[in-house]
Amino acid sequence: MRAQPPERPYHVLFLCTGNSARSIFGEAILNRLGAGKFRAYSAGSNPAGKINPHTIQLLERLGYPTEGLRSKSWDEFATADAPVLDFIFTVCDNAANEVCPVWPGKPITAHWAVPDPAAVTGDDGKIEAAFRQAFAILQRRIELFSNLPIRGLDRLSLRNQLAGIGTAR
Repeated sequence: MRAQPPERPYHVLFLCTGNSARSIFGEAILNRLGAGKFRAYSAGSNPAGKINPHTIQLLERLGYPTEGLRSKSWDEFATADAPVLDFIFTVCDNAANEVCPVWPGKPITAHWAVPDPAAVTGDDGKIEAAFRQAFAILQRRIELFSNLPIRGLDRLSLRNQLAGIGTAR
């Protein structure tokens, strides 16, 4: 059975533990690159409650809108009135290994591990480089994802494609 397009943009959730950097990048990048075709969200299993300042600085420097971005729990997306999710991408190993809520709909999931830039210590240059690297990895994967012929792929093929994207650097 082919994956049929919804009557609305595909809803995509990026998950991480803290929802302060990588998943926020995923949300911002896909909402720009996939505008009209996708609607991206982000959440965390144990949200930090605020976005890492380096995340906001990099997004703003690259011209991405940051208004409306916030650190939030994945519980918001497991309620009856939450958006029906089509895809869920975990971007950190911790979130991938946690017991997830039951998601409305039957989203296709994939694990796209990205090193945690918020865990990097050292001088400002080293920290900034880690955030740029995480952003670049996600941007490349999201470019590949947003260009997939989703309508023409069955669920298994789509899962395999998404798993392959998760290894792209």
